[in-house]
Amino acid sequence: MQADFQVAIIGAGFGGLGMAIELKKRGRHSLVILEKADQVGGAWRDNTYPGAACDVPSHLYSFSFARKFDWSRRFAPQAEILDYLKRCARDHDLERHLRLGTEVRGARFDEDAGLWRIETDQGELTARALITATGQLNRPAWPRVPGLERFQGAAFHSARWDHGADLTGKTVAVVGTGASAIQFVPEVAKQARQVKLFQRSAAYVIPKPDRPYSPLEQRLMARLPWLQTLDRARVYAQNETRVPGFTALQGVMKVYQWLFQRYLRRTISDPTLREKLTPDYPMGCKRILISNDYFQAIERFGIEVRTGGVAAVDETGLVDADGQHHDADVLIFGTGFQATDFLAPMTIQGRQGRDLNEAWRDGAEAYLGITVHGFPNLFMLYGPNTNLGHNSIVYMLESQIAYVLSALEEMERPGVGGLEVNAEVQDRFNRDIQTRLRDSVWGQGCDSWYKTESGKNTNNWPGFTFRYRRRTRRLDPRDYELHP
Repeated sequence: MQADFQVAIIGAGFGGLGMAIELKKRGRHSLVILEKADQVGGAWRDNTYPGAACDVPSHLYSFSFARKFDWSRRFAPQAEILDYLKRCARDHDLERHLRLGTEVRGARFDEDAGLWRIETDQGELTARALITATGQLNRPAWPRVPGLERFQGAAFHSARWDHGADLTGKTVAVVGTGASAIQFVPEVAKQARQVKLFQRSAAYVIPKPDRPYSPLEQRLMARLPWLQTLDRARVYAQNETRVPGFTALQGVMKVYQWLFQRYLRRTISDPTLREKLTPDYPMGCKRILISNDYFQAIERFGIEVRTGGVAAVDETGLVDADGQHHDADVLIFGTGFQATDFLAPMTIQGRQGRDLNEAWRDGAEAYLGITVHGFPNLFMLYGPNTNLGHNSIVYMLESQIAYVLSALEEMERPGVGGLEVNAEVQDRFNRDIQTRLRDSVWGQGCDSWYKTESGKNTNNWPGFTFRYRRRTRRLDPRDYELHP
């Protein structure tokens, strides 16, 4: 049976667009990009909260094969990154391959036909290879707080920001102190009468080495592209030097912890407040955050910080863990994402009807974060254990894209109908990953979005990204079962 497309890609963020660009550059035009939203952009389309920006320098947080020389700042704001992705889609003629407003409900591997049957809300289509590029941070995590539906004011998640909600002169309660909250809290404080911040645990926040690029710098980089290449290499190498602090030489984190404490002392004058804002876990165990105005906003605007989380919500506000009621006109949840629920809520069925959710009942895992035994011709970008705590995910995505391209080439060999990773290869890889993670800073006892409820770290890559690139440079056929 002839498939509708050789390749179907789910998601039009960095991963999906980058995959499509590289496919087209190699003359592979039988592809479709399925996107449930009405435009491309992924997380940078969804997260439009005030102050949204990247925490990786712009020159590295962009494709090596689609350069932009006029970044406005060292750390680009959300709108500029979204414009960059739209430009990538336009410049590489991806728009004719896009099916926007098309949500994938599930996919089933048809063993007889050797192809994937993909069910969408617009009908079914078939493809020989299925590539998922849905990311790890696309489904907001709402806290399980009793009474939330009773609240009479505006209540929303930072990833679904309600731009119609007027915060001027209001009492705003912010639940959560993660990467999004530290960016939008200073902006909310400029409008609101009062901001009340509810945290379960404090975050390590260090200064952000940000600044605007001058017109001269932008012109020089456009005229001399190697200047940006050098800066990209410098930032990459600098970030890679942090890996030992997360893995083999965790004592290095003591230096960064001291720098954090010095920064906190300089920005927060009240010792009691400083204590509330000091984490009780090793630095690096959770994501390290960067900001030049979070602590400053808490100090300047007199933001009230409550520890212990939220116990309940009622019509007029919320109740903290100590049972104290706090009035609020607006509730904003900066509580992150369902990062360990890979590919949810889609239903993916492989050989013999095997359900991927069942295969992952003890936590998601994949060989190199890309392929799973029992699911031929299925490839994941930004899959299990490929998230980073120190460098650019775009670099990792480019490594995965190269691997998938080599897999597609292998599938074109005479007599090869499909590729399926060997079960032992996958098991051996994941045993090694979990062993290394247990010995890393992420395994030092704190709870984080990196882990499942059972404590398995399904998100992070425990090492240097250049080693990951070396392992993914080309698919080794010996790791796979070749289906005729």
